[in-house]
Order: sequence, then C-alpha cells, then structure tokens
Amino acid sequence: MKLSKNIALSYEILAAHKLRTLLSMLGIIVGVGAVVIMVAAGKGAEKRILDRIRDMGTNLVVVNAGQTRIVAGRQRQMATVTTLIPDDARAIVTDCPSVRLAAPAASKKLAARFESENANTNVVGMTPDGFRIRNIKIAAGRFFDAEESRGRRRVAILGPTVVRNLFSGNDPIGQKIRIGRVPFEVIGVTRPKGTDANGADQDDLISVPLTTAMRRLFNVTYIDRIYVQAVNADALYQAEKEIRNILRQHHRLREKPDDFTIQNQAALLKTERETSREMTLLVGSVSGISLLVGGIGILAVMLISVRERTGEIGLRRAVGALKRDIRNQFLLEAAILSGAGGLLGVLLGVSGALTLSRLGYWETVISWPSAGVGFLFSASLGIVFGIYPALRAADLEPIEALRAE
Repeated sequence: MKLSKNIALSYEILAAHKLRTLLSMLGIIVGVGAVVIMVAAGKGAEKRILDRIRDMGTNLVVVNAGQTRIVAGRQRQMATVTTLIPDDARAIVTDCPSVRLAAPAASKKLAARFESENANTNVVGMTPDGFRIRNIKIAAGRFFDAEESRGRRRVAILGPTVVRNLFSGNDPIGQKIRIGRVPFEVIGVTRPKGTDANGADQDDLISVPLTTAMRRLFNVTYIDRIYVQAVNADALYQAEKEIRNILRQHHRLREKPDDFTIQNQAALLKTERETSREMTLLVGSVSGISLLVGGIGILAVMLISVRERTGEIGLRRAVGALKRDIRNQFLLEAAILSGAGGLLGVLLGVSGALTLSRLGYWETVISWPSAGVGFLFSASLGIVFGIYPALRAADLEPIEALRAE
C-alpha cells in the first residue's frame, strides 16, 4: 500500500475517534508546551541577568577593599579595610598594560534632604572616569568634570529613584539638596539602569566628586573599590592578573593573603550563564516527564485500537496484506498522533511564552532549537511507544483474527 493511502487511512481512523485521539495527544501537547515555556523562561532569566551584569560596565574589573562574600544573595564586605587608596588606581592605570581606565570610588548610605522631603540613599564619591567605565548615561544636565573633582566642588548627580523620592518627579537641575549637613547643587540626572545582578537598585544613587565625598562627607583617606576598564574583553583575565601583582606590591603583602577582592566581569558572566543554563536544563527535564506520560497514553490507545480492529486486521491479512503492511500502518498512526501532538505543543508553548512576556509577568526568549528538539523527541517517542502495539497487530493470525470478529 502506498504511503499516501496509509496516511489517508490513518487520518480517517483517528478522525473517527476524535475524543480518544485528542486525549491520547494531550500528554504530548502539555509536555512539549511545558518544555518550550520553561526553556523560554529560563533563557529570559539568563538574558536579564547577563544584561544587568553588562550594564555594570564595559570590560569591567572591580577591585573591592578587603575580602567579600555573598550574603543573602548580595556581596558584602566582611570587615572595614583601609589599605585601598586613590593612588592604587593611578598605579593600576600607569603600570598595567591591559588596563585603559581606572576610577577609585567610596560609598556610604546617608540621608539626603530637599525642603521637607528626606530619603536615605547611597552616596558614591567617584572620579569622572567612573561614569564612562560603568556605562552611566546622563538624562538631564551634565556630569561633573576633572576640574570640579580636583576642586572638591559640592555638585551632585542624582539617580531617577532619588529624583522620585526627593522631587516627586519634578526637575531637580539647579536645586540645592543637603547630604548629611553639607549642601550640594544638583547638576545632572542619570538614565535609569534598574537593578544590578545582586538585586540592588542602581538608580537609588547620588554621585559626587570623590575628593568631596572623602573630605566633606565621609572624612576618610581610603576608598571602598576601584572600577577598572580593560583594553578589551579578551584582556580581562590578564588585567586581573596585572592588577593583583601591582596591588600586592603597593600594599607590601609579601607572604600575606590579599587584602582586596577582584571581580572579573568575564568570570561573573560565565558563572551566571552556567548557573542559568543548569536551572533551565533542570526545569526542562522535569517538564519532559510529561512527554513520557504522553507516550504511555499513546501506547494505551494503540493497544485498545489493536483490540477493536482485530477483524479489520484479519480481513486485510486474508486478502494479501503482509505483516509489515499491518505493522507500518499502526506505526504511522502512532507517529501521526505524536507528531500532531508535538506540533500543537510547540504552538501552545510559543503562544504561552509570548503571552507571559507581553503581559509583563516574565521576560521570555523563545528557543527555536529547543522547540525543534521537543517536536522531534515527541515524534520519536510516539514511534517508540507504538512499536509494541504495531508488532502485536502484525503477529495476529488471519484465521484467529477473523474468528475473534
């Protein structure tokens, strides 16, 4: 029998039992749809995390004073260390060939006030190069320059969250605010950056010249960190190595352990990507269990079909049909069931993922390779679970089959 006739016959048989056919495909539909949605959600989470890391800066290496650890999902400094100073940043730029820029920074949570409005916010003292290294863009006004930084000018650049808290969204440019007890003139507002990889709000920030912060606000001679920009992405690991050697020399550590922590953006990206992929694989694997359930459903339906069509099988064998014709007919029906279920599952998964993204519940990224693999796996699974019913149908003897009818 020709393939086209077999397909037409299979379609007629399956269409004659619409409800049973739909129920047998349901497990495959749900399984493939769940895999597509979960992988899309995992890819979306991975993209969101990687975008946040990239938003931290371009070709970024961060040197933190002292040893840091991740506590409650955020990086914390374990003790106050005073050995990191602005001169270390200058030495890094001068003596590290793989480094383009370095910006020392110090930060502290302080109260900011405008008229009757108050807010506790992060105040960061930084050199002008820090804005370039960290990809901070200006939305209104301007950045402070090197001359203002050297002159310890009391100028401030606000993040959108601070503007919202202190000015209720009104234009703050040219206004006077107080940070602690010190008055500052607002000269700029930054563009929104959202949260960072640790979940901290990057827009709840006031940036002031480093010298002003150290002398007038924090009263310290040391800094918290140094933002470093490597010459390119390929030089990140080399830059980290050079920075470590320079700082150990400057701090005269010799046999002592590092009194600083270096974070390499490339290493952070790699770690976050691997973690996200592992989670996506885990969730996708769990979703794939429903595909096995769907395969078992196809097995059960095909066994019922063999029993119901015993007389038809006997008649076809009696008029000359070969065992392989019967076997191929039932395998084709199983393949059509699983293939149609897989296709509907892909459509369900893609539409579900797009709906989640458009409604704003979760950012998703459709993985077409994963959708294709899910479809092929479902089709293969149907054939595998259809082999036993097909062989059982093919092994029926014509006389016994007709007698059973």
